Amino acid sequence: MITIRTAETEADILKCRGAIQALRPGLSDEIYLSEVAKTLADNRKIIFAETENEAAAVAIFETGYNLFRGKYIYIDDLSTLPQHRGKGCAGMLLDWIMDYAQRGNFDQVHLDSGVSEARADAHRLYLNKRFQITSLHFVAKV
Repeated sequence: MITIRTAETEADILKCRGAIQALRPGLSDEIYLSEVAKTLADNRKIIFAETENEAAAVAIFETGYNLFRGKYIYIDDLSTLPQHRGKGCAGMLLDWIMDYAQRGNFDQVHLDSGVSEARADAHRLYLNKRFQITSLHFVAKV
């Protein structure tokens, strides 16, 4: 059985480490807790799909308001452990976030996703969950 939980304790955050590191491999064990603490301090939440006392998939999202989006949720990270991919965990997390958005009267839910052949399954999931491709995202490193 898969349950969706909010990471509220250090034990929960540590349980999510494998799924987060699957997407962010540069986040070493040595800096993991301090980096997660920084992101949570910036108005973010972590939810995870738990099965057999393991975080099979994780979503990190922020909430906010701006003139362009209105009241929004932005999904920073959505990651599933390789051995749990294709089992519906990421879809359950997206459904949870959409329900949270509806209950909280949010206007929009956003996410960005890298473009490569390796991301095809993720893109198929987003499209199946009624996300639309609405823009290009530009970055300038400084």
